[in-house]
Amino acid sequence: MLPSHPHRSNRLSRRQLLRFGAAGLSASSLLQIRSSAAATKTEQAPPTTATTNAFGRAKSCIVLFAWGGMSHIDTLDVKPDASSDIRSIFHPIATRTPGYYVSEHLPKIAQQTHRMAIVRSVHHNAPSHRSGAYWNLTGHEPPNLSGNWEASRDDWPSLGSMVWDAKSQQPGSDLEQRLSRDGLSGAVCLPYSMYDGGRANGQDGGFLGMQRDPMIIKPREGKPYDGVSPSSGHIDLELVEGLDRDRLSARRKLLSQIDTSRDLQSTEGMQGMARHQTQALDMLLSERVQRTFDLNSEPAAVRERYGMHVCGQSVLTARKLTEAGVPLVTVYCSAGDLNGSVGAHWDTHGNGFNRLKNQMIPPWDQASAALLDDLSASGRLDETLVVWLTEFGRTPRVNPGGGRDHYPNVYSVAFAGAGIAGGLVYGKSDRNGAEPLDQPCGPADLHATIFHSLGISDHFTLYDTLGRPLTACDGRPLPLFA
Repeated sequence: MLPSHPHRSNRLSRRQLLRFGAAGLSASSLLQIRSSAAATKTEQAPPTTATTNAFGRAKSCIVLFAWGGMSHIDTLDVKPDASSDIRSIFHPIATRTPGYYVSEHLPKIAQQTHRMAIVRSVHHNAPSHRSGAYWNLTGHEPPNLSGNWEASRDDWPSLGSMVWDAKSQQPGSDLEQRLSRDGLSGAVCLPYSMYDGGRANGQDGGFLGMQRDPMIIKPREGKPYDGVSPSSGHIDLELVEGLDRDRLSARRKLLSQIDTSRDLQSTEGMQGMARHQTQALDMLLSERVQRTFDLNSEPAAVRERYGMHVCGQSVLTARKLTEAGVPLVTVYCSAGDLNGSVGAHWDTHGNGFNRLKNQMIPPWDQASAALLDDLSASGRLDETLVVWLTEFGRTPRVNPGGGRDHYPNVYSVAFAGAGIAGGLVYGKSDRNGAEPLDQPCGPADLHATIFHSLGISDHFTLYDTLGRPLTACDGRPLPLFA
């Protein structure tokens, strides 16, 4: 049995939260508790010397995003002492962190926790997939907390876009020159865009414009997720029959002449289109890019260790992209479209336990552990930040369909590498996994931690479509560094 902790929250009572039960949070219920459960204004420990010394230690970042809302109770925050309508049917197993347990279906993660900092007290108040994902992907409160809205250039930029912009503007930075030389993008997403009643917000450059849109690339190989995964944005780096590199190079030269004659640099939109067009041609011509995306250049044993599925092959590709100089790569560890909660994704409203143990947890567990082992063996873990995110957790109470519903009131994430203190468990939820019990934090604090590790001030200024200055992040770095 795991040790239980006394309930001592000064926020919402457990009864208040649990009364929402399997139905999750309705919009009206959400409005009732917003004043008590604001996620971004939380108490934290002051920055430590370790946090200060870790500034800028990471050269790159890999984000693994569990699209659909990963159940914290069934993965990283097990509650074996809870009642039968709350606790997971999965057994807890010991990890390499003394006293910390995870789900039995995370055997590989269990052997990696000495390299990880697990954060079990993240929360916000956006109960829809797109609003929750937006908050976690951008670090900013969504304009629509409980529903969908059309993605636009007024949205905040994605984490990758902001990191790309900040890194490009640092004094003495040669990032843009290197990216141009190597035909790479400053931010990449794999393997699909996220969809739920339309393309999810917060995945692109937002008000930074098309020139900061991450490139979306699907690996050439790997068993796809079950379910609908839109292929929009997929770039195929294979040359079509009859088009060799010499002919492609001549076409690029001609295209450049046409672009000049038409003055395609006259508008921001045209600049973005021209940039992407040139970049696509550069990628097709670049031998280095070809090697980066050619997973057959990796030993078979390495590929198999990550898993011969699109999750594993995407994470392996992400590792290769950061090695090639891409500052931030995001892997969406799920089918791209939530498609009615029936595909291979973390939106487990029904038949949840079977879907988690058969479809979702094993690839995530396998690829995560392989990534940490590879980065450690190569010496790159000290300079690569790895982050595990999701849009929210799942309700403590199991619903009649054998699943759990949307639950932003508390969820778990994790960090590793680049000076992160291994074996650390930060914050905790109450006995039933219903609310933070200690050290609550929000998405803005997660972003501040990432920015800090990458050497980016959380006061970095961005400019929206009207030219107004906006602070990139309003959170504070979590004290997770050794």
